[in-house]
Amino acid sequence: MAKVLIPTPLRQYSEKHDSVELTGTTVGEVLGALTAKFPDLRKQLFNDEGKLRSFVNVYLNDEDIRYLKKDATPVAASDTLSIVPSIAGGSAGVAPPPLASLSNDEIMRYSRHLIMPEVGMEGQLRLKNASVLLVGTGGLGAPLGMYLAAAGVGRLGLVDFDVVDFTNLHRQIIHGTKDVGRKKLDSASDTIADINPNVKIERHDTMLSSENALEICANYDLIIDGTDNFPTRYLVNDACVLLKKPNVYGSIFRFEGQASIFAYPGGPCYRCLYPEPPPPGLVPSCAEGGVLGILPGIIGLIQATEAVKLILGVGETLVGRLVLYDALAMRFRELKLRRNPECPACGDHPTITKLIDYQEFCGIPQHEPPPAPGTKEGEIDAVDVKRKMDQGEQFVLLDVREPHEYLICSIPTSKLIPLGDLPKRVNELDTATEIVAHCKSGVRSAKAVEFLKQAGFKKVKNMKGGILAWSDKVDPKVPKY
Repeated sequence: MAKVLIPTPLRQYSEKHDSVELTGTTVGEVLGALTAKFPDLRKQLFNDEGKLRSFVNVYLNDEDIRYLKKDATPVAASDTLSIVPSIAGGSAGVAPPPLASLSNDEIMRYSRHLIMPEVGMEGQLRLKNASVLLVGTGGLGAPLGMYLAAAGVGRLGLVDFDVVDFTNLHRQIIHGTKDVGRKKLDSASDTIADINPNVKIERHDTMLSSENALEICANYDLIIDGTDNFPTRYLVNDACVLLKKPNVYGSIFRFEGQASIFAYPGGPCYRCLYPEPPPPGLVPSCAEGGVLGILPGIIGLIQATEAVKLILGVGETLVGRLVLYDALAMRFRELKLRRNPECPACGDHPTITKLIDYQEFCGIPQHEPPPAPGTKEGEIDAVDVKRKMDQGEQFVLLDVREPHEYLICSIPTSKLIPLGDLPKRVNELDTATEIVAHCKSGVRSAKAVEFLKQAGFKKVKNMKGGILAWSDKVDPKVPKY
């Protein structure tokens, strides 16, 4: 029997199994057995024509079989199939340094580098003359900025427009408690300057967009992707391909991370791995799904290591390789990546010759109309829910969060049925009873309302803003998370 590894984002469709052993002589048969065992997985893995979706990759052991005939690819009993959906030795990636020198203070600061033959004076001068753009100063950008500055990268560009929030502090270690409410650019710049005042910091207080990405990225030797959303990931990739700049990639989710190098000459780009993004909402953000605070440190340091190796021109880089890290198992796995000759960005006949509308590409409306005052149809305000409770009205307050979230805080009298369990527990609800669904912020409960309506429930509403709104408007004693 072959072993199939199921990634975290898809486990909600596999009864939370992380792996299963299935019988089959080919990859197609094993995947067929998988979707027969877990029918909800089929629409996540295959389109209506039965073809593997473009945001899902399948590896046989460590080989990418996307461009092979999966239905005919043989599978042995000892083989492992890995499903990898999108979530985010060579020469130097930058030009040799111009003539320059290190001051006595710099020689002292970098002395442990200088005595390494792989670095030495020439390598440290490469670092001093290098320029790196960090897209984001959050979870991944925090260790990246700190360690690249400490290593002596001479010019660091920081792109960010956000402010520091309390929920950032468990993982974004470049910021501290005193920085809450400050611009992340200001906080990150202060920390970097304290680590190494020799580093020139260039701030880009803006959201990276199709209008400014080429202009910003063109001024740096390599780009490091520390973003947390798919539109920016594809934007960074395409900008790097067009500008011929290496893209040092990293992504994190709960206990798992990925890292690679894209858009390097001869190697694959991000679109070779994931030609299209997943549907909006399939992969939760860190705000919805959570992330182990240590995880971005590990993945960020892998990215920093790869950036330094590219600058120095030493070692074997992650070009053509995807590193997967599982913190719970404390295990690293490596998968081989192939450049797709038909890739629309970096293929032999590219069709992407300029930056596009990435919000639209990812299925996210770019220009939404301003919200109307009050609540939309199908929504109910938290204050109105409390009024219904005080007046003794009969309704079910349905909490669709996860059990561990329910332990953090809950609303009295609410009934807990996690969103992933709702299809098999829907019989616990009465179609004749009014239902008000809520989650943390209103996103998951909106999906619950949609499901219930399709299941024949007529009297169902979504509590706008979730339990966060309840804390703001009804009971401030309910903690936010």
